[in-house]
Amino acid sequence: MALSNKRKIIILSVIAVSLLLIDQITKIIVKTNMHLGESIPVFGNWFQILFIENEGMAFGMKFGGNIGKYILTSLRIILAVCIFLYIRLLLLKKNAPIGVLAGLTAVMVGAIGNIIDCMFYGLVFEQSTYMHTAQMVPLGEGYGKFFLGKVVDMLYFPIIDTTLPEWFPIKGGEDIVFFRPVFNIADSCITVGALYLLIFKWKYFSHK
Repeated sequence: MALSNKRKIIILSVIAVSLLLIDQITKIIVKTNMHLGESIPVFGNWFQILFIENEGMAFGMKFGGNIGKYILTSLRIILAVCIFLYIRLLLLKKNAPIGVLAGLTAVMVGAIGNIIDCMFYGLVFEQSTYMHTAQMVPLGEGYGKFFLGKVVDMLYFPIIDTTLPEWFPIKGGEDIVFFRPVFNIADSCITVGALYLLIFKWKYFSHK
């Protein structure tokens, strides 16, 4: 039985609020309980909670200093608004299946999650350092200005972390780690949502 638009809206709202809360709660817990570079093994060495901060791009990458952050955050806001309007169009005019709407919602929530970090974390948190664990402060007394907050990342999967033997033809004797990026729940929402749409819902978009 096809879901009514009212039920779809309820489901999408629950998905969006739940993912956003999980993203922000995990970031705040890490930010206020760990210093930069601190690592907590979860499942042996192949999954760790490793606290780093970045200038706004996914997977710990940087983008052009303060000007780059203003541009990147503005693009994220535009992206989130466009996706919201597209979801609204698909819901009200196209009667799109819930799977398509859920995938787009996950991507939108991921963008919003990192937007919140960039816009507000600099205003309400102390500066995290390799020796100091930051705490929340009154609005405006944080380490940065509006739009210049750093994104909190903590999920690290060094699935292969070893030293190549000296005889190895490429980078012999050097340490090698498979999948170095450190990311967060918001990044995961974007990646999983996009992959879900590409793998399982591409037929819907190809027809449309």
